[in-house]
Amino acid sequence: MKLILKNSESAANRRLNITKKEIPCLDSSWHYHAQYELLYISQSNGIRFVGDNVSQFFPGDLVLVGPYLPHLWRNDVSFYKEDNTNKVKTIILKFTKDFIGEGTFNNPEFTEINHMLEQSKYGLYFGKSMSPKVHSDLVSILDLSPAAQSIKLLDILCKLSLTEDVKVLSSSDMRQYTTESSQRIDDVIKYVSDNYAGNISLNDVAEIACMTTNSFCRFFKKITNKSFTQFLNEVRVRNASRLLAQEELPISEVCDVVGYKSITNFNRQFKQIMGTTPKAYRLAI
Repeated sequence: MKLILKNSESAANRRLNITKKEIPCLDSSWHYHAQYELLYISQSNGIRFVGDNVSQFFPGDLVLVGPYLPHLWRNDVSFYKEDNTNKVKTIILKFTKDFIGEGTFNNPEFTEINHMLEQSKYGLYFGKSMSPKVHSDLVSILDLSPAAQSIKLLDILCKLSLTEDVKVLSSSDMRQYTTESSQRIDDVIKYVSDNYAGNISLNDVAEIACMTTNSFCRFFKKITNKSFTQFLNEVRVRNASRLLAQEELPISEVCDVVGYKSITNFNRQFKQIMGTTPKAYRLAI
């Protein structure tokens, strides 16, 4: 598996492509494509990777990803078990900037939308206040005619462009225009996503990438804008925060479940990434 440029025939030949997914994982690889992507999580949870950002996702999450920005949504491991009863419902809208007409968003009346589309090169997360406002629009758009879908998407983008409840995800412009030097990254991200609770060493991931440890460290930093250790800690802490919110496990057990052998190190990494201690985080929920 590798970091890939997605350009399926059906999507490439349409300015607007809308799909509904009800299977786990959502994406099988860390990828990018030429279209904008508005992704709405109606049901399910897990970890998402957008540029150099690692975050949890929950029902109601709404994210706009710009063209050529690498991203990946992976459900919690419980979704892959044979006896899994958890449901996945996701609506994905892929569109080009000219879906409503060439040069439309260059007109002054569309300044806010144009600015939002420009900012989407970092990935934009819309807060909880926006989901109820666009939920019915996103659900109903599936049943509309192609013309009505374009009009509805324009209305949705207008609403999103006017909100202040929005957060930039990636800390830097990580848009990819070539797959060169990037083919190994997907195997590493998938391996970490599936095995973060175990003892993952730098040698392990370097071997997966078929590189020396020094070469891998330079490669990973260049692709993700962070060190591998930082990335691993973020994946572990984000999963820990989910467990703290959804389960009643003791903090010491959560520490062990996500792969930390030292409660002191767990507390330190959690506070550094989440801005608070595990205990304070749980009490604030």
